[in-house]
Amino acid sequence: MQVSYHGHSVVKIVTENKKIIIDPFINGNELTDLNVGDLEVDVIILTHGHNDHVGDTVEIAKKNNALVIAPYELAVYIGKNDINIHPMNLGGAYQFDFGKVKLTQAFHGSSYQEQDGTVIYTGMPSGVLFTAEGKTIYHAGDTALFSDMKMIGERNEIDVAFLPIGDNLTMGPEDAVDAALWLKAKKVVPIHYDTFPAIKQDPKAFANMLPEGVGIPLKVGEILELK
Repeated sequence: MQVSYHGHSVVKIVTENKKIIIDPFINGNELTDLNVGDLEVDVIILTHGHNDHVGDTVEIAKKNNALVIAPYELAVYIGKNDINIHPMNLGGAYQFDFGKVKLTQAFHGSSYQEQDGTVIYTGMPSGVLFTAEGKTIYHAGDTALFSDMKMIGERNEIDVAFLPIGDNLTMGPEDAVDAALWLKAKKVVPIHYDTFPAIKQDPKAFANMLPEGVGIPLKVGEILELK
């Protein structure tokens, strides 16, 4: 399995048979190396409804006939665009043919702002536990630090955790260090930073606050092999 980081909160997972992308905010994301027109994916997973996470989901899903997995209200909203959806809710898990997806809680907001300014409520925000090929990946989504991360770490052997460090809109580096330690993840990759002035951070400084070898500040487009 391969995992890679593509700016903001965009994470790509490649298994033996499927290509999965989480929160594909590409157009408008100056940090990403991806191009919507060139992107080939089978599955899109969304953590919540904010525009910088839903991103280009509809265009990508239509182009690739991809399945969109998202919290219930967000999935239903996206599904109005005549694309394949699989609604889920917090605490629920589902075994797909490409792996198991479970939504965890996240402490944040979730709404989508349409072009005319209309704000659509899109249900609860979530994190994602993805398990396939004997590996478990945790994408925390946008979240504050919360103590149940200890339970997530106790109940799951997490190979890689993607944690927001931007502060202001999510937890910052210090809280993300606590999250990493509670989760007991083998590797921790910082996400959701530097995209906007209010969330500028130093990912290397964050990594240096973790035990040696745990913090992995991936460069945009860099691939981490999970064997």
